[in-house]
Amino acid sequence: MNVEQARTFLEVLATGNFNRAAERLHVTQSTVSARIRALEETLG
Repeated sequence: MNVEQARTFLEVLATGNFNRAAERLHVTQSTVSARIRALEETLG
């Protein structure tokens, strides 16, 4: 797990929405999805 994946997870948790998390992190929704997917793969 890296810092960006953790931050992304926390933003999704806080907003309840990938699109809002992306806006708050200043990235695209697809970037948020990719980070969450990578985090899931890392954690199993």
